[in-house]
Amino acid sequence: MKAINIGMLGAGTVGTGVAKILFENKEIIRQRVGVELNLRRVADIDIERDRGVPFEDGVLTTDAQSVVADPEIDIVLEMIGGDTIAKELILQALENGKPVVTANKALLAVHGTTIFKAAARNGVDLAFEASVGGCMPIIKTLRESLVGNRIKSMAGILNGTCNYIFTKITEQGIAFKDALSDAKEKGYAEADPTLDIEGIDTAHKLAILTSLAYGTEVNLNDIYIEGISSITPLDIEYAAQFGYKIKLLAISKDLGHSVEARVHPTMIPFKNPLSNVSGTLNAITVSGDAVGDIMLYGHGAGMMPTASAVIGDTVDIARNLICGSAGRIPLLSYQEDEIRNIPVLSIDEIETQYYFRLFVLDRPKVLSMISGVLGDHLISIKSVHQKGRKIDGSVPIVMMTHTAKESNVKKAVSEIDQLDVVSDKTVLIRIEDENEEE
Repeated sequence: MKAINIGMLGAGTVGTGVAKILFENKEIIRQRVGVELNLRRVADIDIERDRGVPFEDGVLTTDAQSVVADPEIDIVLEMIGGDTIAKELILQALENGKPVVTANKALLAVHGTTIFKAAARNGVDLAFEASVGGCMPIIKTLRESLVGNRIKSMAGILNGTCNYIFTKITEQGIAFKDALSDAKEKGYAEADPTLDIEGIDTAHKLAILTSLAYGTEVNLNDIYIEGISSITPLDIEYAAQFGYKIKLLAISKDLGHSVEARVHPTMIPFKNPLSNVSGTLNAITVSGDAVGDIMLYGHGAGMMPTASAVIGDTVDIARNLICGSAGRIPLLSYQEDEIRNIPVLSIDEIETQYYFRLFVLDRPKVLSMISGVLGDHLISIKSVHQKGRKIDGSVPIVMMTHTAKESNVKKAVSEIDQLDVVSDKTVLIRIEDENEEE
């Protein structure tokens, strides 16, 4: 085998990055793989735009079907995104016996079972490292490096847009809408940032990681998702005074007969290394029974970091083709007949610590009324602070709880918000701080 021919579907930001690496690092890749990786066909709806890549005549085409059907193509790279035409083309490529590399986390989170089964049925590889964490090799870490570990938990900052917004609010004290506008201006947020700021993008990634870590099929609808738009500079300021930062976290835990899988703003202590991850960077911590805690950190998006992960997957498949092997590593880390349906714990059943911020009228016995409601719902208060006076006569009160059950917390907050002395809706933020309960 003198060369491995690659067909790429989509030449947008990431696809252009992939092409750049294949052209600019062609020789070093050949030296490491043993054969040349030849970008033979590239399909895109716009083949006239100058991408700064020296495509040879005949490489670019608007006919994506011709790429997946081309008998000379050895590996197909899907860089289109979305879950419509991308799904159809991936399935066609797999049916044609062509291994596929994709960065499409939304597609895998929703239709992964169908795609994984198609790859297994046709005896070809499917690689998706770039779908989670950009250049961070979290998929390879879970499937290969930590194969001898029982994964106990994972917690990650998996969306650079949200992390950038939190960083701006923390450092400059600006409102959420202003931080979001800044992120759009710098190209860190889409024109429609809903998938990012509502936590949906992070949940797509968490669904993939949870499947890999525990050997289970995860329904995206089972993951609790809460976005970041309700977080204010005031909450970030108060969190810092208590020694915490607020991050949008993807959290997954093995509880034995069930797993936790949730995405929401979370307060974490300064001593947690994730608290120092700023800007558009991503990071994830993984706890294994043999290795303890490890952390991966890097650019979770962007042209070249994501393209780097795509190239890594492409090289892995190329090496398999050279050796005449496929399916050496199970797609979901576990053997197919070992995949189980482990229930995802309802958010109402989780137990953690909580931060409450209330605005109350400045009257006697207000605290006793609120603490009485919390006590009725088995919620123990760790600390209470009055943080100054509002002009309209209401004062902000911040409470931190010991570990409590979510369903009890929701009932208590609902009752508290109906009290005449409470002038605004209670803000609730979950806390992840393992050492606080020691």
